[in-house]
Amino acid sequence: MKVVFDPRQTAHAPEQYFRRGAFIPHPEQPLRAILLRDALAGAGHEIVTPADHGLDSLYAVHDQGYVDFFRTAWARWVEATGSTNPAVPNYHTTRRDARRPEGVIGQLGYYSTDTACPVTEGTWEAIYWSAQSALDAAERVMAGERMVYGLSRPPGHHASWDASNGFCFFNNAAAAAHHLRRRFGKVAIIDVDTHAGNGTQDIFYERGDVFFASIHVDPTDYVPYYVGYPDETGRGEGAGANLNLTLAPGSGDAEIGAAVDRALEAIRDYGAEALVVSLGFDMAHDDPLSVVRCTAEGFAATATKITRMGLPTVLVQEGGYLGPSLSNNAVVFLNACDAALG
Repeated sequence: MKVVFDPRQTAHAPEQYFRRGAFIPHPEQPLRAILLRDALAGAGHEIVTPADHGLDSLYAVHDQGYVDFFRTAWARWVEATGSTNPAVPNYHTTRRDARRPEGVIGQLGYYSTDTACPVTEGTWEAIYWSAQSALDAAERVMAGERMVYGLSRPPGHHASWDASNGFCFFNNAAAAAHHLRRRFGKVAIIDVDTHAGNGTQDIFYERGDVFFASIHVDPTDYVPYYVGYPDETGRGEGAGANLNLTLAPGSGDAEIGAAVDRALEAIRDYGAEALVVSLGFDMAHDDPLSVVRCTAEGFAATATKITRMGLPTVLVQEGGYLGPSLSNNAVVFLNACDAALG
């Protein structure tokens, strides 16, 4: 299988993250992508560099002002503060009657929901090419390839219409799904990650042309807390096109597999013509951010079920952090996909 990745995606390298009252090493490191790329290349998968597909598909799933903010945010931050420390917002708006301010410090808070997405000198380059990897995978599938993996890093499924969240700046999977709509009438996204795809839900909640199913830990006391509940089913033209399937902490392969079955059944009923997979290896039992217990066998089973749907499919990397099984899980998943493709 082709693996789309650009080395420029490693330019965003935050060192610290404020979590649960303390600064800790930031889990979303360039090494994640390097380990995945090297393991997949070693397993015989072809690494290809994305073409530049521009900003149209990003503007379609994000506010244009939000996208453009990141082009110059770092330079503006350095000019405004005189500091080359990472730009971390210390003001946040609830968006209730909030106005977009002119200064970079106010805009940092306006365009973010947490402190997990610091802007650094290389952030724009990394997030731009992360999105291009997903878009290039979609372009290849539109051209007739059956399945392509976009090794998108930084990840994207927490990024909403106009705000960063949870290590995510641009919603790579959402952009890929919208891009696929250039050829396919109905597109579905299945998000299999320990955290809900709250940003993807936000983007498509009132659209009926993209069905979104997310399998994740119950957010009652788990990130992202505020979104990802079963009664959130879409609105307006998107009514019925949003499905949240929640897992209890400690769930293993059986529970995850049952949720995948339900999601794929709903996608069949929807009549999807193409599929995007938001792929989170942070479901793994030994991932540092996980509270569920997916094994390598569980990842292989999910891969096989998804592939046997028979749909043109774009895999887009989401979570999966520096746990012992990260690289192996990626190899197992893509190898299972290839085996099911025959």
